[in-house]
Amino acid sequence: MTQQKPVADVAPVEPFLTGYDMDHLVTYLRLLDADADGVDWREVARIVLNLDVEKDPVRTKRVWESHLTRAKWMTEIGYRQLLRDGAPH
Repeated sequence: MTQQKPVADVAPVEPFLTGYDMDHLVTYLRLLDADADGVDWREVARIVLNLDVEKDPVRTKRVWESHLTRAKWMTEIGYRQLLRDGAPH
């Protein structure tokens, strides 16, 4: 299994796909799966985002929320650009 790239404190908010989005597509999918299954955000942050919730729970929750929001954006809007234009360079 390939090493996951570290996540930023804030996922992109641009109205278009970014290189960061492409680097984290698997992360977004894992977040969406966990959300659909009702997995506790702390466990998701630890396993999917590789963050230490005990060390900084406030920051960790913000990172998780930001990336879950972007993952949901991908399912509503971002995927259209991916299908239309392919991956950004």
